[in-house]
Order: sequence, then structure tokens, then C-alpha cells
Amino acid sequence: MTHPTIPPVGSELPVLRRTITLTDMIAYAGSTWDWHRLHYDPDYLARRGLPAPVVDGQFFGALLVAQAQDFFGGQAFVRSLHFRFANLVFAGDTVECTMRVTAVETRGSLVVATLAASVGVGGDHARVAVAPAGLQVELR
Repeated sequence: MTHPTIPPVGSELPVLRRTITLTDMIAYAGSTWDWHRLHYDPDYLARRGLPAPVVDGQFFGALLVAQAQDFFGGQAFVRSLHFRFANLVFAGDTVECTMRVTAVETRGSLVVATLAASVGVGGDHARVAVAPAGLQVELR
């Protein structure tokens, strides 16, 4: 069995940059059945002093999994994922997902890569959105 090339411990995966639009957020809400008004209702947001719809926190989990799977390919299976929210992210913000290999183990015919990750928002209002975060990716 051949595995995708595993970068050495300490290696950085390519950064995933994505501007999260309201259209993205509505599509995500439809796929997860999360229709909380915090994610789309301008009147609701204004009453709470929020400048724009708030990105659903689970969206970041989807981005981190996509980043890992894009890098490792079709042989990758995300075994575990954890992350902690640090700041709100709003519709129109551009996020950057970063990931670093922290361990690589061989378990029989499987290779398991452990990754440390974070998500930040760039621009004039730069901030950490998600940290700490991490994944274990099994390569079959």
C-alpha cells in the first residue's frame, strides 16, 4: 500500500485562505439545518450591536478538515478534530487556516499524522478566530 508523501514533523501545510460570504454561510446553514438568526438577520444583529452576520463556529471545523483533505488527498480520513473559538468572525471576513505537522506514527499499514492548527482573520481587524486546534489524519 502506498501513502501520500508525509511531510516531516515541523512542516507547514499550505495555508487555506477563504473569504466567507453570506452566500457561503446560507449554504452551510442549509446543509447543517442551523438557522439561528445570528447568522443572517440584520435586525437581530443590529439589536445586539453586531456589525454583520456571525459565521457559524462549526464552519471552521469544515475548513480545517478541507485543508487537511486537500493536502493529503483521497487516502486521508480525519480521525479526530478539536478546536476552540477565540473571536467572532463575520460575513465578508477573510480567514487563514494554518496547519503544522507535530507527529507522524506508523500503525501497521496505516500512517497517522497529528497536526496543530489555527484560524486567523486578516486585514484591518486582524485577530485569532480559532486556537488552539488540532487534527489526527489517518492515511490508508
